[in-house]
Amino acid sequence: MTQAELDRLVAQIGEELLARVGSPAGQDGLEKGMARPGAIPKPGEGLNLPDQVCPGCVQRCVQTCARNTKEIIAAGADRVSASERLTKVDPTIAALIDHTILKPEATRADVIKVCREARQYNFASVCVNPYWVPLVRAELTGSPVKVCTVVGFPLGATSTEAKVAEAAAALRAGAQEIDMVINVGALRSGDNEAVKLDIQQVVKVSHEAKAIVKVILETALLDDNQKAVACTLTKLAGADFVKTSTGFGPSGATAHDIALMRSVVGPEMGVKASGGIRTLQDVQAMKAAGASRIGASASVKIVEATAA
Repeated sequence: MTQAELDRLVAQIGEELLARVGSPAGQDGLEKGMARPGAIPKPGEGLNLPDQVCPGCVQRCVQTCARNTKEIIAAGADRVSASERLTKVDPTIAALIDHTILKPEATRADVIKVCREARQYNFASVCVNPYWVPLVRAELTGSPVKVCTVVGFPLGATSTEAKVAEAAAALRAGAQEIDMVINVGALRSGDNEAVKLDIQQVVKVSHEAKAIVKVILETALLDDNQKAVACTLTKLAGADFVKTSTGFGPSGATAHDIALMRSVVGPEMGVKASGGIRTLQDVQAMKAAGASRIGASASVKIVEATAA
């Protein structure tokens, strides 16, 4: 094919495309917000289809929106590109993390953002205060990410009846994981039976709803012997995990505490490190010490560091 013939062919294709865009169907598309020829989508506009673009679109449809990806393919694409920042992150690290937002000043927009990040990176769960459970359940519908909430938080000093009622309400609202705070004062007083029964009652109502229970010890307030006793009581009460901290105590997780907790509960139970975990190196240290779940609010920063 000569250059002149190639130029004519390109011109004919261009005229045909312009004719299609100028047709009623094409005009309808433009009126509905489709990109005009040569238009470059602005950041956050995704496919430039305002009535269909996912809220908070970050133009990563391949990873975050099956519908829009299918539309791209249906329009004629036979290859789609994906951001290295997402495709290269380590999914095994993301799967360890409970993406957490427990600060009392968190807004609806803050919680929705956390849910979208959890879906995007496939975190284990989103952990929120009980008020937000219905919203999180709605935001995570169709996703494997679990809905996690807290009970007796952050002090653990309320009555067992109140903890059970709080857990039951959260489970009805859609919670799938319950992180309850142990009765720290009772534990330090040596009231071991009361501590065990407190956990046992929350475990009972949670397991009946097929939810798991993680018991927060607030390790910064305990000596090693008390930590070991707390882990033993938690195991006897039938809980699924022991967890280090609320994030509101004097300090958070340490590798020493994780190793101690793992040695007491053995391989049968989960061990969650939470509080002060902000980097990939923190996660790796906790995992090496025996943690099988991580609670973090810096989750996105952590998983994106695996792609570096």
